[in-house]
This record gives sequence, C-alpha cells and structure tokens, in this order.
Amino acid sequence: MARLEAICISEEKGTTKVSVPTAVMRTEHGIEGDAHAGPWHRQVSVLALESIERMRALYSEIEDGAFAENLITSGIDWRETTIGDRVRIGAEILMEVTQIGKECHHGCVIREKTGDCIMPREGIFCQVLQGGDLKPGDEVVRLTVASAEA
Repeated sequence: MARLEAICISEEKGTTKVSVPTAVMRTEHGIEGDAHAGPWHRQVSVLALESIERMRALYSEIEDGAFAENLITSGIDWRETTIGDRVRIGAEILMEVTQIGKECHHGCVIREKTGDCIMPREGIFCQVLQGGDLKPGDEVVRLTVASAEA
C-alpha cells in the first residue's frame, strides 16, 4: 500500500518547508497555511520518499520539506505519472495532476542548500478537487487517466 509519509508547509514561497503532524487540505485551494496554496494549478507539490532517500544517500542532512514539497509519499513512482491522473489520499481527498516537474529558478534556495533539486525532474503538482484532513499514514492511490477511461 502506498502511503503519506509527511506533510510540509512554508509561510513564504521560495523557501524550504517544515514538517507538520497534520493538515487540512481545502478544495480548490491546497494546504491551509502553505504559501503555495491558492487559486492556481500548483496548489500542492508531491515528491516520493524514494527520490528523497536517493538524495539523502549523497547529502545526509536533507530534512523533509528540503525540496519545497508539500507531500512526501512512499510506494508510488511519480515519474510514471501523466497530467490528468488523479491522486486519492485517505477517504476524502482527491487531487488532479496538473504539472510534472518545474523549472528551477535562478538562485534556488533548495539547489544551493542540497547541491541539486530533484523537484524539477521527479515532483508533481496538483489541484485539489476535494479537500479533507491529512495525516501521515493515510493511504495514497494514483488513479491513471487510462484506468479512469476504461
């Protein structure tokens, strides 16, 4: 079973995020208290724990949120995701993948701190279709566009 490992937020854009024990995901908004939440296509960022662990093998001091990811999951390789796939977390939350990766802006704090930023290659961004409460341990399910059309 794929699961939610950590939830991370930041009060300002362009900074690393900090881990929080629980959070509320709001429909068409994102995670309450996160600077990236709001009415746009990148309300929530997601990164696989497996991707982070590969970086921790090189830079052991990397903490959750170092790549400005909101959600850290295990058991799903997000590099196999396509735009339009959906992500269910727990019984309530439903998100839609709107972007895969991103351009790393000049002066990226994350790249400066870690030496590399994996979010441009391995992260995904989502809009929240249905909100709810989040906590580590929640089940995460990727619903592919292909399976939804079948």
